[in-house]
Amino acid sequence: MGNATGAARNWNAWHFAALMGGNAALAVGPWFVRLTDAGPVSAAFWRLLLAVPLLAGIALATRQTLTGYRPAVWWAILGAGVFFAVDLGAWHVGIHYTRMGNATLFGNAGSLVVMAWGMFALRRWPRGVEWLAFGLALMGAAILLGRSLEIDRTTLIGDLFCVLAGLLYAGYIILLQGPRACLGNWALLTWSSLVGAPVLLAIALALGEPFWPSQWWPLITLALASQVIGQGLLIFALRHFSSMVFGLALLSQPAIAVTVGWLAFGEVLGWPDLLGMALVAGALALARSSQD
Repeated sequence: MGNATGAARNWNAWHFAALMGGNAALAVGPWFVRLTDAGPVSAAFWRLLLAVPLLAGIALATRQTLTGYRPAVWWAILGAGVFFAVDLGAWHVGIHYTRMGNATLFGNAGSLVVMAWGMFALRRWPRGVEWLAFGLALMGAAILLGRSLEIDRTTLIGDLFCVLAGLLYAGYIILLQGPRACLGNWALLTWSSLVGAPVLLAIALALGEPFWPSQWWPLITLALASQVIGQGLLIFALRHFSSMVFGLALLSQPAIAVTVGWLAFGEVLGWPDLLGMALVAGALALARSSQD
């Protein structure tokens, strides 16, 4: 998605509304994954495929080129698309087996991995705030995984799928670091979705999942909310805010997901769950802030 550079931005109420609206749209995505009667990996396939025409249209409307890249860029896009597809497939599977708040937090864990990768690339040890982020993440994850194991071993498996998704998403972001220098965000989203869709199709068919939904509205809403509106609003807001503010806004996602999980699925959290979520959420905000 790219990172804001500099500590201060010129922003107004519309920019802030876009920032929070984008986070809200992404946070309700797991709800629609659960509502569809297609399999979880199949839902990920439809999410990407249904979004491609709109993403390509927006890319062309904003004068972002979709062709003529160097071979190295095409290879990076291909690899990133595969990572993105497996990330979405793992995350959608996890959503069905764990609580929505856990799925949202662990699915965003890629921020921590990208931070660690940046330190590895620079060949340096973590600094003060980075050590704190890693420590909070480990403590919070231990609490949440332990709580899931207390509830049901299946819930723990769901958590682990979402952690895997976060790791794969970090791979997607890292592979796109080169292409980001010469491609627009909408072009990147178009190609990552177009490359990822057939990968998800192959996985869904291999797993023998329910493929054709009886109702299309959850999948259409998922594609619009998660792949177009959520990403689009965040792309619009990104350049107006520092990474610290962007990271703090990220904390609205688990809060919304927890509320939806409670209202729609009766997922009740105890104070240990809330403590674990607060620790992981704080770690994600710190990871974002370190990218300035």
